[in-house]
Amino acid sequence: MKKNFTRVALLVLVAGYGAAGLAACNTVEGAGKDVKATGSTIENSARNAK
Repeated sequence: MKKNFTRVALLVLVAGYGAAGLAACNTVEGAGKDVKATGSTIENSARNAK
């Protein structure tokens, strides 16, 4: 009985993490674009300061 509960609990946990990961894809993509834009701004500022 305890073994079945452990399996079900593990399955629910893995499914929850999987769903959260899929939902976060757009957020991670947007964060990557923000970091890229920030890097470009820093590079341009460095070029202009020379």
